[in-house]
Amino acid sequence: MRDAILTYDGKEYRLPVVTGSEGEQALDISALRKQSGAICFDPGYVNTGACTSAITFLDGEKGILRYRGYPIEELAAHSSFLEVAYLLIYGELPKAAEFAAWSDSIRRHSMVHEKMRRFYDALPKEAHPMAVCSAAIGALSTFYQDSLDPRDPQQVMVSIHRLLAKMPTIAAYSYKTSIGQPRLYPKNNLDYASGYLRMMFGTPCEDYEVNPVVAKALDTLWILHADHEQNCSTSTVRLVGSSLANLFASVSAGIFALWGPLHGGANQKVIEMLQRISAGGESGKQFLERVKRQEEGVRLMGFGHRVYKNFDPRARIIKKACFEVLEQLHVQSRLLDVAIELEEQALADPYFVERKLYPNVDFYSGIIYQAIGIPVNMFTVMFAIGRLPGWIAQWVELQADPTFKIGRPRQIYTGAGQRAYVGLADRD
Repeated sequence: MRDAILTYDGKEYRLPVVTGSEGEQALDISALRKQSGAICFDPGYVNTGACTSAITFLDGEKGILRYRGYPIEELAAHSSFLEVAYLLIYGELPKAAEFAAWSDSIRRHSMVHEKMRRFYDALPKEAHPMAVCSAAIGALSTFYQDSLDPRDPQQVMVSIHRLLAKMPTIAAYSYKTSIGQPRLYPKNNLDYASGYLRMMFGTPCEDYEVNPVVAKALDTLWILHADHEQNCSTSTVRLVGSSLANLFASVSAGIFALWGPLHGGANQKVIEMLQRISAGGESGKQFLERVKRQEEGVRLMGFGHRVYKNFDPRARIIKKACFEVLEQLHVQSRLLDVAIELEEQALADPYFVERKLYPNVDFYSGIIYQAIGIPVNMFTVMFAIGRLPGWIAQWVELQADPTFKIGRPRQIYTGAGQRAYVGLADRD
């Protein structure tokens, strides 16, 4: 094995080189503090590998995203969300009999406890759906105390099925409560996306007909969001899970991490930007000129990515789905017109090209949600439903890791040195 040599304070330290299956390389510093007394300083952990993982491969320079080795483009074209969920959690695409049993179990676990339904009535009507969803997911641990042990495979399996099945119901109920409409019971004969759409938009007054194109687009969006390596919310799920917290508690924490506007709230910011441009009567080119001048409060949302330095592979897929949904629903969208112009102008402008600012996954997803009728405050909830299989898979992988340790980052202390205590009466 090759080692890197670190020279520090006149001494040399050997750092083993860890190589991933796609050629990624890392310097193993796990013994550095013990050997040298020094730690590494990496704000935001942007250059720190906190774990090894066999779930998702991401190459931001080349614009590659794969789940368990399968390109995201192939999964989005040929698979379903529940099939991708199985792949992420169990490592392989299911055989026909396995998928039938899996999807049947998910459908039949979708109803929540009756007391859970009343839980919503105790919350303020204006509560943000992400807060409601996180609280509800956390509350599942009080209703299902028979399946909370992270180290019991049978209990973990039951929790996985319950969580995946109930998440759409919990999400839809948060919306129904906010608008004062009855909460529908799920129907076991509907697929995952169709069942969610019915609970979101249906009423007891009449049957709700699910548009298959809309259901397919939603299923595709969830596939594209299903996992994305060690992002903020996924790292949160792992960190909380490293304390041996149960799956419900860990995912509840992940939902709160996703809620932040720098993470899951980005597609809402895109819609708000497009609405401002449209309302102000600006052209896309005029807005981009203001961006280039760095005017205060003017930001180009939905372009660029923390990891991708090339085109986000998910963006192309979502753009196609966006056009299909709007055509099917016969929607003329001024926001889509603005978005298309922004994309065309930015991709032809050296200012944005040199800075590698390409459309990301959030740029068109908000337009799809808006066309479907999803309110803006539910956008991040949609993201959470999609990301759920990834969170589960990462949590399961963590629990099985032979090098399992509770997460405990270090710090560089910059506060006051040792001081003598002065009594209250003697302080000037």
